[in-house]
Parts: sequence; C-alpha cells; structure tokens
Amino acid sequence: MQSFFQTLVSGLSFGAVYSLIALGFSLVYRTMGLVNFAHGAVLMTGAYLASTFYLSARLPFAVAVPAAVLATGVVGLLIERVLRPLESKDVDLMLIGTIGAGTVLEAVAILIWTSSGRGVPSPVRAAPLDVGGVRIPVYNLVVIAVAAVTMVLLTLFLQRTKRGAAMQAVAMDPEAATAVGIHVGRSNAVAFAIGAGLAALAGSLASPMLFVSPTMGDSLGIQGFAAAILGGFGSIPGAIVGGLGIGVIGSFAAQWFQGYSDLVTFVVFTVLVMVRPTGVFGEKTVNRA
Repeated sequence: MQSFFQTLVSGLSFGAVYSLIALGFSLVYRTMGLVNFAHGAVLMTGAYLASTFYLSARLPFAVAVPAAVLATGVVGLLIERVLRPLESKDVDLMLIGTIGAGTVLEAVAILIWTSSGRGVPSPVRAAPLDVGGVRIPVYNLVVIAVAAVTMVLLTLFLQRTKRGAAMQAVAMDPEAATAVGIHVGRSNAVAFAIGAGLAALAGSLASPMLFVSPTMGDSLGIQGFAAAILGGFGSIPGAIVGGLGIGVIGSFAAQWFQGYSDLVTFVVFTVLVMVRPTGVFGEKTVNRA
C-alpha cells in the first residue's frame, strides 16, 4: 500500500506538469482552431530560461520561474505575429508554420546553450515528508500546488474577465466576434502568449525532476498532447483530467513494466481513446479549416 501511494504522488506531480502543457494546447486550439506543434519547443525554451535565471543569474527559483514565463510569453507573441498573415489563408500553412517555429527554437537553443543539456537541483532543500510510511518529496507537492493555482487562475480569467470572454467568443464565431468589436488578432495573440507561458511554467517546474536539454520538449510535448486528446481537445477541464490521467498511468506503468512504461502508457491511452474518441469531456471545438 505504501508503494501504491508513493507511485500515485509521483504520478500526480508529473500529471500536473502534463496538465499545464495540455492547457496550452487546448487554449490555442479553442481560440484559433490550431494545433501548435511548436508547443514542445516553447516549453524547452522556458525550461532553459528558468534554469539560466536560477543557476547563472542566481535568482531565487520563485523569481526565475515567473521571469521565464513572461519571457516565453513574448516568444509566443512573436510566433503568433509571424503566423498571423496565414490565418485567413490556409490552416495547413499555419500548422507547417508552427513546426518551422519549433525547429527554429530548438536550433537557437543549441546555439545559445549547446546540446549537452544541464541538470537543475531541486530548489526545495527540505527532507521528504513521511506520511504513514510514504515518503513524499516536498518539491512534488510544490509542483502540484503551483499547477493547481495556475489552473484555477486560468479558469477565472476565461470565465470572469472581459478578455477571457472575448477569447471564448472568438472561438465560437470569429466573424460574429469581429462584428461586435472584438479584435480577433489581439485575442489570438493573447491566447498564444498565455499558451506559451503555460508551456514555460510546465518546463520550469519539470526541470528539477528531469534533465533540461534541447529535445526535452519532444517527450513532454507528446505527453501533453496525449493528455489534451484524452481529456477532449479544446476542453479546459479535460486538459486537467487528461494530464493527471496520463501522469498516473505513466507512473504505475514505470513501476510495473519499467523499460516498457511508455509503450504501456500509450497502449492504455489508445484503448481509452477508442472507447471515447472525443475524450473524457468530448467538448465540441472550433474548426477553421
């Protein structure tokens, strides 16, 4: 039983990271009808920036992470600005554009930080908590708490603010939104910036648990993408549930099947998607094609 709860806590901490990634995917798709294939590279950029602020600039981790989120949000704005001329032409060109943006970000990361990667020590020095024989790393609890607060703030932003309402209006009908005075391009830019910030937060939180490298966004991006699909692509609650689900499944698969954990995780994912093709929440999303 102790092993079960130990694995569950680990799965929830990684699941919180996957949820943040899935939220970024879903937010951009919900607003623009676009799958941002540069999301993993944006995540990697945020992780490198946070590690640089933390290790090189000697900023406290609690300061380095928000700084990385803001800087990466600007990167998201730049990507959206480059893609904006393609928005009214062909969604396939925009998809290719996001792939190209991701490739450019990886190349720039290698030029700046090299391809060797780096380890990031845990910013929490406290000993693991002992709860009924289950040793819980304090940093894992910090990750879960930060992700939870972020998800609540994002939900409040979308439901309680004019900008959030405008973004949802654009998602439902961009032409009608334009007719009532909503600036669609500005709404899309905000969605891209917030999505990039979520990716940076996920990468920053994951960096002490993983190894920061130019390719880290590939694996984390795939996990987050799977989480978004599992929850229902474009659904905000679905992204949260899907991320936690993928994290817990992966954690137990790693314990029981070791080297085959990724295979088992995606076999389970495939079965779940076959049973529920639209995801857990199955929310209808915009289609701009």
